[in-house]
Amino acid sequence: MVNISTWNSRPVNLAVVETLQKKGPIADLELLSELKDSYGDLSFRELNKALLRLEVQGLVRVTRLMKGKRRVELVGPREKGA
Repeated sequence: MVNISTWNSRPVNLAVVETLQKKGPIADLELLSELKDSYGDLSFRELNKALLRLEVQGLVRVTRLMKGKRRVELVGPREKGA
């Protein structure tokens, strides 16, 4: 049996960056609920994969607020000489 799903025209990584640009720093669960409006079947695991990719690329920073809650924020452009 083949599982056929509809592809969204916007990658999750791009949607994460756009949401953070619009909302500013946000909790990971709140980010997930914002993205579920566009990606109805987006799982927490898929969001974590996207956040990891963006963090490795240096576009976002994920910090732990408390157990089970993280803050996600865009990394601003670096200062010259820093």
